[in-house]
Amino acid sequence: MDPLIRPATPEDAAAIASVHVQSWQETYAGLIPPDFLAHMTSAEMRERRAASWRATIDQAREAVRVAEQGGELVAFASVGPARDHPGYGAELMCLYSLARVQRRGTGRALLHAAAQDAWASGARNLALWVLDVNPTRAWYARQGAREAGEKRDGELREIRMVWDELTALLVR
Repeated sequence: MDPLIRPATPEDAAAIASVHVQSWQETYAGLIPPDFLAHMTSAEMRERRAASWRATIDQAREAVRVAEQGGELVAFASVGPARDHPGYGAELMCLYSLARVQRRGTGRALLHAAAQDAWASGARNLALWVLDVNPTRAWYARQGAREAGEKRDGELREIRMVWDELTALLVR
């Protein structure tokens, strides 16, 4: 069954936060320091994320899309103005999905929806940061992104992935 991709509403904030936290637990266990992962996925952090997602959606700071299967929110993505990607108009802020729905086209559908949102806002290219150890890094490359730099935050190393031409993501 294909997922339903739709714009997020403020009522989705708690479910988005739950997917956000669960996907971190599923993706980063064994890849990042355990104490950092525990902090980032704590009950307090889930509540903070829910409040942050509600504000982001209420204030339209980013275009947020969700994927539903069987009425359950299973993935989400957000895109907005590029923050620290000189020469790029939009940034894929995040794209997370539960492990049980991966490899079924949900991420690709959300990436395309985010690209459409970025295009509609006037952006013609797209960038994102991904942890160097994140297996999704190779997935972004398969979607046409190329590596274009890196940054460090303590023990974590992030890789900038870019699409120089957003039109490559608009065609499905």
